[in-house]
Amino acid sequence: MEVSFSKEVSQLRQGAGTTFHGEGILAITKALLQSGVSYVGGYQGAPVSHLLDVMVQAEDYLAELGVHVEACSNEASAAAMLGASIHYPLRGAVTWKSVVGTNVAADALSNLCSPGVTGGALIVVGEDYGEGASVIQERTYAFALKSSMILIDPRPDLEVMVRMVEEGFALSEAANTPAFLQLRIRACHLRGRFECKDNIAPAVSRRHLMADPAAFDYGRLAHPPATFRHEKLKSEARLPAARRYIVEQGLNELFDGRRDDLGIIVQGGVYNALIRALQQFGLADAFGAGELPILNLNVAYPLAPQQIEDFCRSKRAVLVVEEGQPEFIEQEIALILHRAGIATRLHGKDVLPMAGEYSVEAIAGGLATFIGEHAPELPLAGGRDWLAAIAARREMVSAALGAPLPARPPGFCVGCPERPVFSAIKLAQQTVGKVHYAADIGCHSFATFEPFSFGHTILGYGMSLASRAGVSPMMQRRTLAVMGDGGFWHNGLLTGVESALFNCDDAVLLIMKNGYTSATGTQEIISTPDDEIKAQTADKHQSLVDRNVTIEHTLRGVGVKWLRVVPSYEVARMKATLEEAFSTDFDGLKVIVAEGECQLERQRRVKPWVAGRLKRGERVQRVKYGVDEDVCSGDHACIRLSGCPTLTLKDSSDPLRVDPVATVIDGCVGCGLCGENAHAATLCPSFYRAEVVSNPGVFERLLARLRQGVIGLLQPA
Repeated sequence: MEVSFSKEVSQLRQGAGTTFHGEGILAITKALLQSGVSYVGGYQGAPVSHLLDVMVQAEDYLAELGVHVEACSNEASAAAMLGASIHYPLRGAVTWKSVVGTNVAADALSNLCSPGVTGGALIVVGEDYGEGASVIQERTYAFALKSSMILIDPRPDLEVMVRMVEEGFALSEAANTPAFLQLRIRACHLRGRFECKDNIAPAVSRRHLMADPAAFDYGRLAHPPATFRHEKLKSEARLPAARRYIVEQGLNELFDGRRDDLGIIVQGGVYNALIRALQQFGLADAFGAGELPILNLNVAYPLAPQQIEDFCRSKRAVLVVEEGQPEFIEQEIALILHRAGIATRLHGKDVLPMAGEYSVEAIAGGLATFIGEHAPELPLAGGRDWLAAIAARREMVSAALGAPLPARPPGFCVGCPERPVFSAIKLAQQTVGKVHYAADIGCHSFATFEPFSFGHTILGYGMSLASRAGVSPMMQRRTLAVMGDGGFWHNGLLTGVESALFNCDDAVLLIMKNGYTSATGTQEIISTPDDEIKAQTADKHQSLVDRNVTIEHTLRGVGVKWLRVVPSYEVARMKATLEEAFSTDFDGLKVIVAEGECQLERQRRVKPWVAGRLKRGERVQRVKYGVDEDVCSGDHACIRLSGCPTLTLKDSSDPLRVDPVATVIDGCVGCGLCGENAHAATLCPSFYRAEVVSNPGVFERLLARLRQGVIGLLQPA
């Protein structure tokens, strides 16, 4: 991978007597090694991707411990890895992003939960929920509930998070049940410290191999009639064992308060926001000690009924702070209290928002209502003034603006090879007409925003071609599906390409081949060029992605007959290829591979190469594009067709021209899209291409002076 985690890898070697300083997700990685994990796998995405990235780059050290690391093609293959823990005393951990990853892994997870595990099995998920999320707003809790899995939601404190990893494996083994460990974005990036322990080399590992496989046991298969026995074991043995371990080991934390007639039960991951909200009312100090007792649920499922009863029995009212909907925890607590005959008044979603991220402000609003009803004698003025001040600032800003701020959606990187493809699609539709566009997860989903506004559906990673299957037979015109090479390998090959070929579907598939799984952090995939090719192509004028033809060979191997490979930046050629795909007499799947390396990765490789040459005083030539404002027509069609951030507007220097003219600002990487668009769409010929030479030779200097002299003679006085 281009991003180096060498510093992080060195921290993994810390042992007893040292103090770890760093981010939450790296602390989780260290905790896995302290827990004696035998194998780690996962699929990239969200901040939890660092866990897998660091492990992959720490391969040499992990080999010393005997830990096996596998970068999986999708979440389903990662979940299936945990099957190693069904029969064998192997501790394993896998990681992926939030509920969308869990959905992909659902089949393997359900079949894992049925027989249960012998070795501890931990699934680290990035709970990508709330305003900062990039996925659908659902919760991992629902999956844990329906499959009777353990769900650990640690309080955002590095010591607690590390302990929950270690205890999570032990809890999984005590209950013979796999466990989720969910981490919100803030917890992943939380910085802190904890006292390290020595890493544990697993007893069974790549260095200490098993001689024989486990004996055959039909009861360990997720297959009828064994599955009926598994279901009884979940309720009669595994969940009770989990509840006992939670209570005996004190995994949930009880924080005493100065009064005991009221209380708060909170998910571990929301604890910090709750304390901050209490501080606004003067009900908690900087260390969390305060007026109201708090039961912090580091294990959100299963709940221990006796623990809930003991906490609520002496209280007039209890507030449940549970982020997201439905209110699973609140419902279960209400049922526990009802069955125990405890009359404590229970509040939750009646005073707190039903959905959305629980920010400090959101929790403070609920606290004001809860405390105002049950303890109006407490000094609440400070918190209410704080909430009122926030509302007043909003009103003041709104009044000053006079109108809502314009939306600032995410966009493509400067020079992204996918932007010219969407320019070509826009131009092609002028000829073939509007087409149904099935979008996909990935950088290319930014085309759903202006100036392109493409996309009728996004139904899952690599699912674009499959999602148009119900539309194609109903349309007079062929449909278009777009996916990246990451999505192609994740799910698109089987769910889309194979299905379309089997059903002889007449559709168009466009694959963005940029060489990486770019949207999740530019991780490498099977179609990423190897290091040897990268070393040979440090020069930015050479392309990487055309050196790896795994995608093309795979498509031909499964039976694709109509296949075109087009460089992404050649807009006119891409436009013509799209028009051909929509008008050809060929009846079947038509695939266009748009070839252009991820610009972010390209610049990571090119910039050090250029800097090195400049430092050595060697000649470096780079391309720069610009706009001749005397020629610019001022209709700005180039901007509407491109959307490049470096192609913008400026005031004309001609006093007789009122309208602004187009200009190319600093930051341009010289991809040439502006000129390509001008040529393909027959726009005004105002774009020019210049070559900027650093450290030129003697001959080049003389030639430049001669040219300047000739130009000076030809210019008017």
